[in-house]
Amino acid sequence: MSRRSIVKKRYPLADSQYNSFLVSLLTARILKKGKKRLADSIVFETFELVRERTSSEPIQIFETAIKNTTPIVEVKARRIGGSTYQVPLEVSRYRGTTLALRWIIKAAKDRAGRTTSLKLASEIIDASNGIGNAVRKKDETHKMAEANKAFAHFRY
Repeated sequence: MSRRSIVKKRYPLADSQYNSFLVSLLTARILKKGKKRLADSIVFETFELVRERTSSEPIQIFETAIKNTTPIVEVKARRIGGSTYQVPLEVSRYRGTTLALRWIIKAAKDRAGRTTSLKLASEIIDASNGIGNAVRKKDETHKMAEANKAFAHFRY
């Protein structure tokens, strides 16, 4: 274990168009092989599609989608006395946001459709309405934590 001082978490800068920290996190999650300009264009095209379909501000729809898919509790495997238990733990805000973004992007990739921006726009709209695979994933996580509530005393 390091004896140095604790390293602060570095957050990316807010994006240029929407001036939002969440949008820059989404761009970073979509990023592949360092092609940030391509990731930016996918995100901005997605938000334009959201604006056309919902006729409201896409950043508000996106924030609602993140809020609807952010988990409160999750389970972690913990090995105690030769057996492994699924121990429910509370999720920090940053980890919850990261999980929500990850689940939205994965659900969008698994969708049927032509372009990434079209699939991502559909998933964001569905998540903001409380439906879709990303929200279903959050509900599954909560059900798993509820089912393993008896092992909560094994928390770290």
